[in-house]
Amino acid sequence: MDKRDILREFGHNLRAERNRVGLSQEQLAEKIGVSYGQVVGTIERGETNTSLSVIVAIMNALDLDFEKLFDRKRYKLKG
Repeated sequence: MDKRDILREFGHNLRAERNRVGLSQEQLAEKIGVSYGQVVGTIERGETNTSLSVIVAIMNALDLDFEKLFDRKRYKLKG
C-alpha cells in the first residue's frame, strides 16, 4: 500500500461516518471550523493529506475514535 491508498481509505471511511450521522460536507466543515465543504470533499476523495488538527476536529465533531476512520494495522508504508 502506498500513501494514496491510505488517503483514499481514510476518505472513504470519513464519508461513511459523516453520512451515518446525517451531516452534509458543508455541515461538517462548519463544525470543524474550515471555510467550506469542498475541504471535506477533497479529504473524502483522498486528494489531500490533511493536518492532524483537522483530523482531531473531525473525530470530535463525529464523536469517533481514530480506528473508525483508519485501521493502521492493515497498512505498512513503503519508503
